[in-house]
Amino acid sequence: MPIASRLALALLLPALLVNVAVFLIPMGNLALLSFRSASGAGALLEGFTLATWIKMFGDRFYAELVFDSVAIALSITALTLVCSYPIALFIHRAPDRWKNLLVVACVSPLLVSAVVRTYGWMVILGDGGIVAALLRGLGMAKAPRMVFNTTGVVVGLVEILMPYMILALIAGFGRLSASLEEAAASLGARPFTVFRRVVLPLTLPGIMLGCLLAFVLAVSSFITPKLLGGGRVFLLATEIYDQAIVTLNWPVAAALSIVVLVIFGIALMLYGRLARAIA
Repeated sequence: MPIASRLALALLLPALLVNVAVFLIPMGNLALLSFRSASGAGALLEGFTLATWIKMFGDRFYAELVFDSVAIALSITALTLVCSYPIALFIHRAPDRWKNLLVVACVSPLLVSAVVRTYGWMVILGDGGIVAALLRGLGMAKAPRMVFNTTGVVVGLVEILMPYMILALIAGFGRLSASLEEAAASLGARPFTVFRRVVLPLTLPGIMLGCLLAFVLAVSSFITPKLLGGGRVFLLATEIYDQAIVTLNWPVAAALSIVVLVIFGIALMLYGRLARAIA
């Protein structure tokens, strides 16, 4: 083996060992756990069985759980993109002396725990909160309920994920240049045409990166759906918690965790294909 290859292998070996120790081995144990069975008290029984997977594939509840989790995560991702894109574009076009300050302002919510922000949204969206008071002030007799349902979960997660989306968009705006927009405008293109034909195609890498990050975080989010959903919104992460902690059915929790991992793999595969398509 050439010396350069040996050196590269030696440099990669520590990272490979860490990945094996903290990711591959735990994931393997989790996969094996999904083929075990548990007693009513939570004790794992001897032997391996397909009963857990057969139950999951045969139960409509789990199919709806996966579909609802992916659908809600996609809607959260889309709303986060719509809310974050103008902010990221504004920061990208801002003078250099203001960019760092604007980025810090957008990232500053990450300094506050997601738990604290979720409780804040419970107060804001509650029946006695600012939103309900504003709607009543506008003449609405009865404000719609915005907590302990899907609406509250979506609103809370969109706000929580916006800093991640903004950072990903800014990182992917490297190919966007003001001179290209000016050239298109000088040739008679209207502002919307400039955005559609120049700005949007050049910012697609950032859009895809931000959407991947937001989707993965939304699918795996637990505390915000648990609190703002009030136990009425069933998602993969909340169901994994209930199966592992409440009902002590570890095989089902492990199987659902593998399903989440498969969803992540599919998202990464689609991201890779789209990235190669626009490269």
